[in-house]
Amino acid sequence: MQPSLKALILSATASIAFAAVAMASPAPHFRGAELRKSAKVNLAHATAIALKARPGMITDKELEREKGGSGLRYSFDIRSAGKPYEVGVDAANGAILENKAEGPHPD
Repeated sequence: MQPSLKALILSATASIAFAAVAMASPAPHFRGAELRKSAKVNLAHATAIALKARPGMITDKELEREKGGSGLRYSFDIRSAGKPYEVGVDAANGAILENKAEGPHPD
């Protein structure tokens, strides 16, 4: 197979795989993007940490300044077993700062 054809096939395969993942788990809007330069942990890594701590589907995510830890955290709303949870991941070191069920009035 010619190198350019092989590259085209690999590129198309990767695009299809990426689209399938994106369709299977819709990405919610991300708030706090302007704070990314201050974070030592990137969004993808923080997402993996949050989902390891609380498996489920992310319904909302943001990077925010909040008390506790380094003062900069990723906050994920995750639906797990039909219930909403909030998982906070420190943006400086990836530590779990919060992993609890949401109350009746989530923020």
